[in-house]
Amino acid sequence: MNQASFNEMAGRLMVALDYPGAEEAQELVQALEGIPCYLKVGMQLFYAAGPDFIRELKSKGYSVFLDVKMHDIPNTVRGGGESITRLGVDMFNVHAAGGALMMRAAREGAEAAIAADPSLSKPEIIAVTQLTSTSLETMNNEIGIPGSVEAAVVRYAGLAQEAGLDGVVASPLEVPAIRAACGSAFHTVTPGIRPAGSGLGDQTRVLTPGEAIARGSHYIVVGRPITGAPNPREAVETILKEMLNA
Repeated sequence: MNQASFNEMAGRLMVALDYPGAEEAQELVQALEGIPCYLKVGMQLFYAAGPDFIRELKSKGYSVFLDVKMHDIPNTVRGGGESITRLGVDMFNVHAAGGALMMRAAREGAEAAIAADPSLSKPEIIAVTQLTSTSLETMNNEIGIPGSVEAAVVRYAGLAQEAGLDGVVASPLEVPAIRAACGSAFHTVTPGIRPAGSGLGDQTRVLTPGEAIARGSHYIVVGRPITGAPNPREAVETILKEMLNA
């Protein structure tokens, strides 16, 4: 396997550190040493381990996606974007449902942090469209959004692009429609990835890693098929091989 190609593809794999605390997460981080993948820190781990854990991951050379899905009034999200940028993460997200003003505020917060400290790097800011656990029935009858999931996702993606964000979180099933509407440079981060033979868990709109890459996903997010595997490193290597062969 070509090492450069392996490393490039590893940078498109986001391993979700879905653990209750830093100690448990560190076991996986250690097991993956030398594989230059992205690490995704969600709410459970961030609320438990805090900013210091993010700094530790960055000190080890990992790219970090802080997945806290901000959704609040624009002023609060602006402050959140500023604080997260100062933390040094490579990517963070907001909910597109918060609207264009809120999404622009996240970007403005990041820009303010960089203006105050030019040594900081600009993180990618992406918007959550519809969660991959959201079914059509849930979206229509509970959330109250009519029409198809794909139409709602594409509408939110266009709104995020107009607000100056870098991409969106969506199911890999919707990636071709997003690329058609927003162009190939607009990034797609796709959870709902399940290698062949894995259980669906609480996901409803899923594809395999190879299928997601073939459809044009820029990044794929994989959690339980790695964290719950007997050998997580082997699971990551298997996923990367499938991505390379897509």
